[in-house]
Amino acid sequence: MTARPAISDAQRRARLLRRHRLAPLHRATDVTDLADSLVGFHATTPSTVYLSAWARIDGFVPDAMDGALYRDRSLVKQLAMRRTLFVVTRPVLAAAVGAVGPRVAASERTNMLRDLRRSPDFPDPEGWIDTARAAVVEDLADGAARTSSQLRERLPALDGFVVHGVGKSWGGRAPMGPRVLNMLSAAGEIVRGPNTSEQWALSRPSWVLMEHWLGESLAQIGVEDGHRAMIERWLRAFGPGTETDLVWWLGSTKRAVRDALANLDVVEVDLDDGETGYVLADDLDPDDEVEPCGFLLPELDPTTMGWKRRDFYLGAHAERVFDSNGNGGQTVWWDGRIVGGWRQRGDDGVIDLHLLEPLPRAARRALDAEAQRLGAWLGEVRPKPGYPAPFMRGLR
Repeated sequence: MTARPAISDAQRRARLLRRHRLAPLHRATDVTDLADSLVGFHATTPSTVYLSAWARIDGFVPDAMDGALYRDRSLVKQLAMRRTLFVVTRPVLAAAVGAVGPRVAASERTNMLRDLRRSPDFPDPEGWIDTARAAVVEDLADGAARTSSQLRERLPALDGFVVHGVGKSWGGRAPMGPRVLNMLSAAGEIVRGPNTSEQWALSRPSWVLMEHWLGESLAQIGVEDGHRAMIERWLRAFGPGTETDLVWWLGSTKRAVRDALANLDVVEVDLDDGETGYVLADDLDPDDEVEPCGFLLPELDPTTMGWKRRDFYLGAHAERVFDSNGNGGQTVWWDGRIVGGWRQRGDDGVIDLHLLEPLPRAARRALDAEAQRLGAWLGEVRPKPGYPAPFMRGLR
């Protein structure tokens, strides 16, 4: 019997450094090319998209991302995998909407129905959602971009609140209009258009019909074809990975992932942790080793968030870097591994490093230089972490 191929943790880290455009000799040249290399940027925190690009493109300026998002529209913000906001290229957009759009949109609708049925103010929850959806589509049919607030002012059908936590300190009223917009976005009907904030680190999106924003109808891709396309892209960028990684990253089901793998030309490989990984059949050759290098990545960076099983680059630092919901904070990397975290001081903007393990002097010097470079690039901008890592608790 022929032994199954094996891919070591060291080889996985070499692939990560090259394919995620983090090694100095493998940097990206533009944001669209980079988005394809990563299958997309995480965009839940607005500044992450820009900081992820800064870490991988020499000489990056925020206007390059703004141009791709709002002028060329070669990149699009979309609620996709795991009900998470991503920035993706147009081909990935079509595949992502096809693969997970129906599931995410259905989940949004189900959650709305649950809350609406608990409120006496909505005697017909199904009808309310359908009426609100139709009102938004009709209002945006003129091609204009409108914020959530503007749509609620124009459309009485979007008005409405549900009350939660009655008598509790955390209780209050939650508007339903934004949740209708999220459902429409997940389904690929509307899309986040121009950012009405003047600062790149903040996001105040407006909404546009998808076909108006793209200048054409979004390509229709079925769920099965969408899964195959997304998994093939993920394996090219993140492979080898496990079934667990794929199910988690896609926010999909084991059945859907297994069906897609069965219809792709993939090979099973042994990983150092004893798990079975998958790679594309034409991607078994090892990548060349990469010289040790250091870099700083933002919270929810696509590399940090690329796998569910993270020991090969995270080691024993999970409880200091990831919160209880699995959100990764601002990280410091050396030689393909997370070795600490960073934060920006609010008064002077200096980047402080918080290392979680001893490092060689050369590594510390390189990382200090990266911290100075990031602080100078940010200047007066103070991005506020949305998902601070546990190590930041109690830091002054």
